[in-house]
Amino acid sequence: MITFETSEMIDQVRAMLHGMVKNIVRPIARYYDDHEHERPKELEAFKPIMQAGMGGGKRSKKEKREIKQTEDRIGSNAIGVVGAEELSWGDVGLMLAMPGGGLGNAAVNAVATDEQYERFGMKYCAMAITEPGCGSDASAVSATAVLDGDEYVINGEKIFVTDGDRCEAVVVWATLDKSQGRAAIKSFVVEKGTPGFRVEKLEKKCGIRASDTATMVFEDCRIPRTNLLGDPEIKAEGGFKGVMQTFDNTRPLVAAMAVGCARAAYEFTREALAKEGITIRYDRPCLEQTAVERDLIWMEAQLEVMWLLVERAAWMADNGRPNNLEASIAKAKCGKYGNIIVQKCVEILGPIGYSREYLLEKWMRDNKVNDIYEGTQQIQMLVVARRILDYGRDMLS
Repeated sequence: MITFETSEMIDQVRAMLHGMVKNIVRPIARYYDDHEHERPKELEAFKPIMQAGMGGGKRSKKEKREIKQTEDRIGSNAIGVVGAEELSWGDVGLMLAMPGGGLGNAAVNAVATDEQYERFGMKYCAMAITEPGCGSDASAVSATAVLDGDEYVINGEKIFVTDGDRCEAVVVWATLDKSQGRAAIKSFVVEKGTPGFRVEKLEKKCGIRASDTATMVFEDCRIPRTNLLGDPEIKAEGGFKGVMQTFDNTRPLVAAMAVGCARAAYEFTREALAKEGITIRYDRPCLEQTAVERDLIWMEAQLEVMWLLVERAAWMADNGRPNNLEASIAKAKCGKYGNIIVQKCVEILGPIGYSREYLLEKWMRDNKVNDIYEGTQQIQMLVVARRILDYGRDMLS
């Protein structure tokens, strides 16, 4: 059964990361917000940690069978969400810019064979899904991958690729056959330097400016057929689920990022108010508390709920249980309420919250993206409704 007690290992990971984030990440957050696209050299200290996390993220097929018989396993997902929260408490943009591991690594962990993991598991992988004509509906991917002998030839354009410039490889979603719909969509690993693959431009953004966001172009880009992740067969039933399983791993991470950023805003606001003698009187009934006190208590409650949802989704993944519904619930709740909390903090502190002298206004800009990428708020609500009501794609839109 899931427990609300944290393990000693999790506590140690959190404490170690918190100290590093406080001393390394927070002090440089404003600089890299002002110097978009400059590579944060200070983050090299985190590379061994990120790679260690990736090394624990993949299990062999035998291990996956055995894990279904275990209980209360603390695995890479539980550790990953703690890491994402703490790093985002420091800075969401810099968290995304951490060297050694990107969103594409979650795809490798989810569907790669053991042999593929040996080749790609320790590479810094971005993930390319979105296209100029394909956003929230991932099944509408139009980039193509055509088998030619022992190679796939990829053509298409991808936009809004997180860490697209700094990564070592990118996991590209492309279709094997447009006429067969979503079942023909597969994910392919394309390494940097492959002929026919180029980074076209970098976006200038409202938030997460320390992280690069790229447009990628693939023109007759040839890769080995063994770079197709997982099963190359097109299956009319369930063929798309393997690709979509990536989101079951990444959505709890994004939800944890929203928690970390919102917690940073809440703690800053509470500390700023305490300096002015404004504290929460927990021993007073609600009607005797001030509006600010009630707002702070409400934020505390929301942060607790958000984190429990994240923990549940991660625990289920670590213990071999399908977590598609729980991952989307966590992403929907944390994405939305993380933004509400940060905005409320800005409102409470007024000029202090809006001033660039402090990081609070930056956290408001940064946290917005956690409600957008990896599936927007509206997409998450559709996923949740479909799972609860047991509706198919054509029954609820």
